[in-house]
Amino acid sequence: MATTRRKKTPAPAPAPAKCRVCKGSGEVSITVRVGRKQRSVGAQTGLCLTCLGSGEATD
Repeated sequence: MATTRRKKTPAPAPAPAKCRVCKGSGEVSITVRVGRKQRSVGAQTGLCLTCLGSGEATD
């Protein structure tokens, strides 16, 4: 009696590590300053320069 060989399913790939600066969102908050006295008027979101917006760690 012959037995059939079963194929093993490959293990799923590990999830990529999240960026430490933006915590995986791809965006960072920057304080906006205006005027001669450089007063703060609010926050603006911008692209994370560490991961270039992907949210994945490059290290």
